[in-house]
Amino acid sequence: MAEQQTALIIGASRGLGLGLVKQFSLLGWSVMATVRSPQRADELKAVQGVKIETLDIDSNESLDALVKQLEDQVFDLIFVNAGVLGPEHQSAGAATQKELGQLFMTNVAAPIRLAERLVDQLRPDTGVLAFMSSVLGSVTNPEGDNMALYKASKAALNSLTNSFVCALPEPRPTVLSLHPGWVRTEMGGPNAEIDVETSCAGLAVQVQRFAGKGGHHFIDYKGQTIAW
Repeated sequence: MAEQQTALIIGASRGLGLGLVKQFSLLGWSVMATVRSPQRADELKAVQGVKIETLDIDSNESLDALVKQLEDQVFDLIFVNAGVLGPEHQSAGAATQKELGQLFMTNVAAPIRLAERLVDQLRPDTGVLAFMSSVLGSVTNPEGDNMALYKASKAALNSLTNSFVCALPEPRPTVLSLHPGWVRTEMGGPNAEIDVETSCAGLAVQVQRFAGKGGHHFIDYKGQTIAW
């Protein structure tokens, strides 16, 4: 019998992270999920068989504790979903140092810092490291000018991911920068095009499709390549 596949979903208390936990659990994977506040993760706790760990992705101390907790684990998938929209005004001119620091720490630096610590725990040859990116992170995309700072943070995440991947020794694992679609979540809003289930089912298909291919790919939940 084939060994059960394992997934670590970072940022899973609600929205797409929670949806990914449900999707991979449905597929029969063994799923571990992180949340910042376990006491506010009732819906996640209701997913049978999921192991929940605490992580504040912005905190080095919290990351250290998680890495120690996971030191003997091997993962077929590490999916970094944590992210924030940033200040409501989305204006570089109006943004404070604190607002910019928070946005770029959570959306750009912290995901890569986590990946640097855990990438060696991916299953050799077939393990996948995935980041929740956005089509708005494509510098060729003229849309979303009302989300300028968020767009910049996702473009920066893509760039830093590329640098991270290029620094890894060969053979490099499969690394995906994934656009989930415009999804009806707290961030996406009620008028978005698709529901969480549709997005997460598509994202899971892409994770399995690209496993073993190696290298860095920027794609959407349907598998379509996105221009950097």
